[in-house]
Amino acid sequence: MTPLEYDRARIWHPYASLKNPPPVFHAKAASGVEIELVDGSRLVDAVSSWWCVAHGHNHPAIVEAIRRQSEKMCHVMFGGFTHDPAVELAEKLAAIAPHGLDRVFFADSGSISVEVAAKMAVQYQNALGHPERNRLLALKGGYHGDTSLAMALSDPDGMHTLFKGIMTKHFFAEKPSIPTWGEWNDADAESLRRVVDEHGGEIAAVICEPVFQAANAMNFYHPEYLREMRRLCDERGMLLIFDEIAAGFYRTGPLWAHSRAGITPDIMTVGKALTGGHMTLAASLASGKVADTISGGRPSAFMHGPTYMANPLACAAACASLGLFANGDYSANVTRIESQFREGLGALRGRPNVRDVRVLGAAGVVEVERLPAQSDISRVIREHGVWLRPFSNFIYSIPPLVADEATVDRIVGALVDLASAPPGPPPEDGDFHE
Repeated sequence: MTPLEYDRARIWHPYASLKNPPPVFHAKAASGVEIELVDGSRLVDAVSSWWCVAHGHNHPAIVEAIRRQSEKMCHVMFGGFTHDPAVELAEKLAAIAPHGLDRVFFADSGSISVEVAAKMAVQYQNALGHPERNRLLALKGGYHGDTSLAMALSDPDGMHTLFKGIMTKHFFAEKPSIPTWGEWNDADAESLRRVVDEHGGEIAAVICEPVFQAANAMNFYHPEYLREMRRLCDERGMLLIFDEIAAGFYRTGPLWAHSRAGITPDIMTVGKALTGGHMTLAASLASGKVADTISGGRPSAFMHGPTYMANPLACAAACASLGLFANGDYSANVTRIESQFREGLGALRGRPNVRDVRVLGAAGVVEVERLPAQSDISRVIREHGVWLRPFSNFIYSIPPLVADEATVDRIVGALVDLASAPPGPPPEDGDFHE
């Protein structure tokens, strides 16, 4: 078998069938904003390899940091050891995190950091003498990962409905409906208040993706909603968790998406762009109040410990990535990308099959009635040399934050072409159309 034939016959890909797998491109190398295929052609990575390649692929500073660390120590268990890359990274994260979030727990992936945050909230409440507070309140339309607890906190009607039987039941408020740029109406948080009134005594924490609900809804919502969350949490003794894995590191404009609301959570999760997309790593950042309360309870130890926690190679990559963020004008880049998306995608409004066009920061979304056929998706990718990964009813781009003007124009051209194609056949019953 050729490599592609073996891949098609034996290897599962994300959200794909082995019986009738979707086509895949054979990547050979990647550099900057482009992925090189084995046939020599190149594709602009318009989705940042699932939103993590912020600085571009194979950035020399990050690659060199990994190389240097690999000559010293590739891994050591974090139980009973520490090392310089972990300490340096924790210091760098604490320096840029919202004030007071300076207790750092390293995790293998974004999903695991969400699990950690939720466990922190429950153990915190238990330490306060409230073991009955063992559920969380999340938002419909949200997405927090593919592990069991992260799935249970994601949209209950989203991509994980097949697994409802194995997931703990949590509480959900309706998806926020007022856009980030809209006029606030207090009624948008009525569902949130109602759930808190009915179940507040059982809720350990409220969790959300601040301002930008990503993989389940591609929804940009009003920061005032976050202020109401903070008020309710303070009033009812619940913790507030912000999942900044997708929205953080300038993706929506500011360094942290929730900063638009001028508030601080009790726990925050970060990942994806943390290492610039070069290695898997995430972190849960907690306040001193949370950490001290957990440490003062029984057990005093926080009960989580991944095998690859604080992997030195990943920590070295993250330190280099945070150095690039500190020394570059990413905010200006995002402002330019947003302007280009608004101007280029605005022409799609009112087109057949287009429900909505929305842009925030370096994220451009075209919501359609139905995705074009796979043949049209493949055609647009090949003709424009732009890698797109539509899902559900969304044709979108979340490009590397370093994409220049010409690259973004090229991406916009591909998005407009694909959104202008006729709708394809409806997905088969029960399929997740990714």
